[in-house]
Amino acid sequence: MTAALVAGLVAGYGIAVPVGAVGTYLVSLTARTSLRTGMCAALGVATADGLYALVATVGGTAVAAVLRPVLTPLSWASAAVLLALAALGALTAVRQHRARRLVTRSTPPPPSPARAYLSFLGITLLNPTTVVYFAALVLGSGAADSVRPLEQGVFVLAAFVASASWQLALAGGGALLGRALTGHRGRLVTALVSSTVMTVLAVRMVT
Repeated sequence: MTAALVAGLVAGYGIAVPVGAVGTYLVSLTARTSLRTGMCAALGVATADGLYALVATVGGTAVAAVLRPVLTPLSWASAAVLLALAALGALTAVRQHRARRLVTRSTPPPPSPARAYLSFLGITLLNPTTVVYFAALVLGSGAADSVRPLEQGVFVLAAFVASASWQLALAGGGALLGRALTGHRGRLVTALVSSTVMTVLAVRMVT
């Protein structure tokens, strides 16, 4: 049981800690909206990680075989979504800067916490890297068929908790960043940097 718990925590942090395009977007969204919205978005990412950990743990070899033919289309779809989000963020920031308006919670209307959760859940589910990562861990351990259901559950829960704790930390950082950047110029720079990083990471997904 302890081994499954430790393995789940290590696996969860292993997939969550490298900050990619989704993590960058999470920080940027929280900085522009609120901590509550960012926390819901963070839980959306963690839910996707937990679901993929569950699929990989239960499915094992069969999941890896089914996903192999669709890895490329999924990667392209994920990159397209991230590029669209990056472009939208940059265009919105430039438009607001030219209008000399501060980004507020009502102009434009920020996503609701529920919408943020569902959006980040969908974005993360589009990325097949997560399930491939968990499948590799499970298959590499050589114990995919011998692990008891209770231990599988502990592994999945631990992976979810690890991912959630890291994503919530990113959201907290985004909230602090939003408080520090109160001027329109600071928010413009932040949005453009975020969009640039997301674009680079999205391009790297398909190259």
